Amino acid sequence: MGYHVADHLARLGHDVTVIDRSPRLVRRISDLLEVRAIEGHASDPAVLEQAQAQDADLLIAVTALDEVNLVACQVAHTLFDITEVVARVRNPSYLAPRWQKLFGGPSGFALSTDRIISPEAEVAGAIFSSLEVPGASLSLRFAEGRVRVLGLQLGEECPVVETPLRQLTELFPELAVRVMAVEREGRLQAVTSDDQLLVGDTIYIVVRDDQVERALSAFGIKAEPARDLIIVGGGEVGVGLARLMERHRRDVHVKIIEKDEDRAAFAADQVARSVVLNGDALQIDILKEAGIENADTLVAVTNLDQANILASLLARHLGENIRTLALISREAFAPLVHEVGIDVRIDPRAITISSILRHIRRGGIRKVRTIADGKGEILEVRLLEHARVVHKRIREAGLPTGVVIGAIVRGEEIIIAR
Repeated sequence: MGYHVADHLARLGHDVTVIDRSPRLVRRISDLLEVRAIEGHASDPAVLEQAQAQDADLLIAVTALDEVNLVACQVAHTLFDITEVVARVRNPSYLAPRWQKLFGGPSGFALSTDRIISPEAEVAGAIFSSLEVPGASLSLRFAEGRVRVLGLQLGEECPVVETPLRQLTELFPELAVRVMAVEREGRLQAVTSDDQLLVGDTIYIVVRDDQVERALSAFGIKAEPARDLIIVGGGEVGVGLARLMERHRRDVHVKIIEKDEDRAAFAADQVARSVVLNGDALQIDILKEAGIENADTLVAVTNLDQANILASLLARHLGENIRTLALISREAFAPLVHEVGIDVRIDPRAITISSILRHIRRGGIRKVRTIADGKGEILEVRLLEHARVVHKRIREAGLPTGVVIGAIVRGEEIIIAR
């Protein structure tokens, strides 16, 4: 995880130092990335001093051990006066309300709960958001859920292909939607009113939450919400997703398939209504036992990309019109996703990086999400008094090339910038 975070931040122009205990990884980082790499223990004061922690603006601790991350943040804050610290915490027990005194205050760790990232919880939440909008490859909530950004892949049934975008308002006068960017042949670009959409494009639109269904229809996207869901993988992501479904979508039947017997037993203890099956999702009889023929959605979230891809392919083979979402970390597999019939790729690294970026992007920035495999970012920004765009029309704001304002939230009013 740290490798990809460092790579992304270095590409953004930040001065990055990486600490890792593995000599092999330190050499690899030094050879491949434009960062400084140091061998050592992340919570060792001497190692942090060698990394020039006293000059750092931010420390991000994302090792595989929660305890190391927490101690590293505490050492950085106490000994080196680093006020901005972010820790990866995987164990949900640390974040339970009854232990909230662990973080912040005079007796707790020197970081509040909003400085903690839990990749597994973030990924489960991202998958849940995607399931809320069937047919979308990406679904992001902004402005406290009142605004959505959707990623849509256009097919031949899309009625507005080869139509200038400026005509969308004429075609759908009561639909407030803005196409902000298009991904075509691996390139992401902002669009203008004269641009046209093509079959095969992935577009990123902004729309009011109450107009999502109409927006999907306008672009020829037809899909039914999930009713019968199979989750492959009973780890933190799978269990977290099941619990979100139990809490917010009580009408959905959820089954979890987990290969490891002990983990399956643990998962069964963590859910209320979901059914947990102990078995290998790559075996057809297990998928049939889970009801794959009648399921409408399969989400594969094991720790192995290959298993997630194969489980999705088997689901498409056995199920009729089933929607598949697969957790795929390796970038090399990304181009294969749509070719092999997987509907949505869940990229855990991009989701985690997005959660870290909100601590780096300052000046009124409330939320950050990367899109299109990190090629672009969606920002939610609170305009400050001195911002140079205040009291100006959007076309007079002098925005840099590639920057698009999709929506403005002013009190209770939501303005889609068409």
